[in-house]
Amino acid sequence: MKLVKPSKKYQTSYLGYIKELGDEERYPFPLDFAYDDFDALLEKLENFALGKKMPTGYVASTTLWLVENEEILGVTNLRHKLNKQIMFCGGHIGLSIRPSQRGKSLGNKLMNLSIKKLHCMGVNQIHIHCYKSNLKSAKIIMNNGGVLDSEINDKEKIVQRYIVED
Repeated sequence: MKLVKPSKKYQTSYLGYIKELGDEERYPFPLDFAYDDFDALLEKLENFALGKKMPTGYVASTTLWLVENEEILGVTNLRHKLNKQIMFCGGHIGLSIRPSQRGKSLGNKLMNLSIKKLHCMGVNQIHIHCYKSNLKSAKIIMNNGGVLDSEINDKEKIVQRYIVED
């Protein structure tokens, strides 16, 4: 199991992942990008990693896929830095596990790899956020060294802000 940069090699697996998600809200946000032109999707992800051609308010972010045996099991998006908006609601890491792979502790593994990758990128204080009602995410964050910093009301939901220090 390893983290890889998005590539054409995983197109079939990616499309299967999207199909499995169905109507559920997609996290991290790059899973909402159009994928009908896969080469354009890969280019957009690369541009985001380089901090190019991004909408106003976005920051550079790297998307990586957790793969095993050529199958995408999960997706993580790592923000290189935070602006004021995502400092309070968004954080450095967004991740998800393919629906058919949930319940196998892969979220914990992906969070651990994401934190290590950010540390390698020079991010020493990592902000990770989740809805207070998402007990599984909160547990994964705490299992990986996250300490609750604060709670924020965001559109009738409470967002918990955790910090992981290097």
